[in-house]
Amino acid sequence: MTELADYQITDKLYESRNSLVYRATLPPDWPSVIVKILKEDYPTPAELTRYQQEYEIMRSLNSEGVVKAYDLQRYDNTLAIVLE
Repeated sequence: MTELADYQITDKLYESRNSLVYRATLPPDWPSVIVKILKEDYPTPAELTRYQQEYEIMRSLNSEGVVKAYDLQRYDNTLAIVLE
């Protein structure tokens, strides 16, 4: 499967026109996380900016019932958001 930093991606959960969503684990025994990756191999600067803004907005929300954003990472030539 795909590798992202130290995460081991295990399942593809969803695919849209713009992104791919996977379940991933951080070995050895950490709980699973969700990884959302921009689908384009070479996204435009505007797409990268939008993704960074999405991460910052999610990270700033601190409310019960809202998924937490843990990290924003470079993945090849694109970005990946690691979610609760």
